[in-house]
Amino acid sequence: MPTPGFVAFDLGAESGRTMLADLQHDKLFLHEINRFPNLPQTLPSGHHWNLLELWRHMVEGLRLAGEHARAQDVQLVSLGVDTWGVDCGLIGQSGQLLGLPFAYRDPRHAPAMQRAIDQLGEKAIYDATGIQFMPFNTLFQLVAQQHTEPATLEHARHMLNMPDLLHYFFSGVAKNEATIASTTQMIDPRTGVWSHDLLGRLGLNGHFLADTVPAGSVLGRLRDEIAREAKIEPIDVITPGSHDTASAVAAAPVLEDQPHWAYLSSGTWSLMGAELDAPIVTDAAREAGFTNERGVADKIRFLKNISGLWLVQEVRRDYERRGRTLDYATLTELAEQAEPFRTLLDPDHAPFAAPGDMLAKVDAFADQTGQPRPAEPGQYVRAALESLALTYGQVLRDLESLIGRPVEVLHIVGGGGRNALLNQMTADATGKRVVVGPYEATAIGNALTQAIGAGHVRDLPHLRAIVRRSFELNEYDAREPDAFAAQAERFTQIRGS
Repeated sequence: MPTPGFVAFDLGAESGRTMLADLQHDKLFLHEINRFPNLPQTLPSGHHWNLLELWRHMVEGLRLAGEHARAQDVQLVSLGVDTWGVDCGLIGQSGQLLGLPFAYRDPRHAPAMQRAIDQLGEKAIYDATGIQFMPFNTLFQLVAQQHTEPATLEHARHMLNMPDLLHYFFSGVAKNEATIASTTQMIDPRTGVWSHDLLGRLGLNGHFLADTVPAGSVLGRLRDEIAREAKIEPIDVITPGSHDTASAVAAAPVLEDQPHWAYLSSGTWSLMGAELDAPIVTDAAREAGFTNERGVADKIRFLKNISGLWLVQEVRRDYERRGRTLDYATLTELAEQAEPFRTLLDPDHAPFAAPGDMLAKVDAFADQTGQPRPAEPGQYVRAALESLALTYGQVLRDLESLIGRPVEVLHIVGGGGRNALLNQMTADATGKRVVVGPYEATAIGNALTQAIGAGHVRDLPHLRAIVRRSFELNEYDAREPDAFAAQAERFTQIRGS
């Protein structure tokens, strides 16, 4: 009997890739088929994703996955797409895409968020949605669209977040998957349905919103013309946890009887939180900046977004623009050799969120807070990593307070887990046992959630048992917790300034 295979498209803010996962005797084997850049483009209308280029690479990846499957006697069962949150496209009455999706870092989103807050207040919006305030949340993107080009909303039949849009391209079926829909700040976290009352109070009709479907739903078959182009038989299109963090958290290798755990999905963004059965929508959660998003198996991902390795990525890009190319391994080695705690940063400092000129922005922040400027690459990267670890420590303490129980183990999943220096700093800053892996958690969770939908995996505990059986994990214990604890007050003051 052929081995079942699942094609997982995993798109991040820097790059995308096609992964083929085959499941043999409750053990998963993962193969990277192709990898491609994901680079937004600035047009006269704003900052947009290069959607058609992404689509070209994905269809090519599907073709290559088919070739690999045939060579290995793997039978393709389904495909599914996960991406970052919030960004969306609009589909018109004829099925036509109404313009290129805006990238979340487009500058028009921040003023739109402020208009919405001025109109309704933060408390009313949070009480309705339970979502952390970030300028690029889909709600504020639609407020911006209503302000600049309302005709597109009037003529839209569907609003589809990026993975929903790509599932539509593959299957012709337009549906909103629950985990990605929950990132929009337009869903009632208690019921999982759209908050039409909130939308109406902001002047948004919401006629383009349909009922959501859970992770693991079979949308339909691959369109015949795409199957012919990819040279494969039509297969099912199954929604994974379409938000990349939902798939990554699903793949956290948690023991079934381990209740006191938290997760850190580490990549361009860091997302730290706990998996709950019900949302926490309180003033304390709002003031601490926590969010309630849907997870696989209808869990609540109670978490906080943190800037993440974006700072390091932008430092590297800035050096490249200046003619000095350094890979991440070299940057981490230089950071390990640099002086500890020389310069600390606020990872959520607003200017850091925009791309470009990161070295100058760090210098300006150092000047503003009375600290020495970093003088070489290792110092810039160490400043970013230490500041991230200190942020993780603060957020984890807030998390424990909000959920009302201590955390014993922190599971780090995602590509950022390859940075051993940051992992050790995180153990030191949190004082917790840190379990790292799998690095490819998002693609793994994507594929295995498809396998649930296809009937090859029973449920979420079974999924996690497969992960534990299939991938090597690394553990870190705190070595220098006192050194980080001694910086906590200084770090709080720097962030407050």
